[in-house]
Amino acid sequence: MLVRIGTMVALLVSIVACMPGTDGAPPAGRATTLAAAPGGIPAARWHAVLIAGDNNSPSFDNGIDALRDKLSGRGVRDIRILTSDPGRNPSAQVASAANVSNALRNAGGAGACLAFITSHGHETGVVLRQANGVIRPGTLDSALDAGCGGLPTVVIVSACYSGVFLTSAMRQPNRVVLTAAAADRVSFGCGAGDRFTYYDQCLLQQFDGASTWSQLAQSTRACVQSLEKSMGVRTPSQPQIFVGSAVGDLRIPGR
Repeated sequence: MLVRIGTMVALLVSIVACMPGTDGAPPAGRATTLAAAPGGIPAARWHAVLIAGDNNSPSFDNGIDALRDKLSGRGVRDIRILTSDPGRNPSAQVASAANVSNALRNAGGAGACLAFITSHGHETGVVLRQANGVIRPGTLDSALDAGCGGLPTVVIVSACYSGVFLTSAMRQPNRVVLTAAAADRVSFGCGAGDRFTYYDQCLLQQFDGASTWSQLAQSTRACVQSLEKSMGVRTPSQPQIFVGSAVGDLRIPGR
């Protein structure tokens, strides 16, 4: 939802921070072999897990619902939804660390993986409110290793302090990792009246115009920077990007 100039000042007062680009080689001793060629992977072979971790703002479930619609419109069939608002998504699983891990591990037959998590965050990980838990970088990395292995894998973590997920273990050559903020920064737009977080809003706006995940990462970051500047944010969130050496040209499903 774009902020109109006429309401900019009022909205700035109500901003709620979402509290509680580089290439690289794998960490030493952990070699990764791609299980599928990067580039254009058929949409029907993507395994997507979309996670809304907190229900104190509708923006998180709005984000996963909107991304689900975009992915399904591109032909992605295997989309798992996890929520902290079962009343809104009664057919979805509750977003607990165990359910997130299981959903990521059950990627049998997939050609590529996508994990999108949007929630409040803190310095140790991302909040899973319904389960009174947190998903931490090590938990996410282990689940991705078990379920996706060497498959081309995209990880998007939209939360405050989400840069903590850019650990050395997460920086695999077969992975693209996007985070909404640096490890020491908050992100914005998760108040009760917000439709989307700033980062999710920009990701969704830029999705249709990008061909590769790398392009989407760059355009989303530029969009967030522009939005924060227009809103007068004094301490920007500084979205982070990691693109592994084997997936620089990994295409978005359907592109």
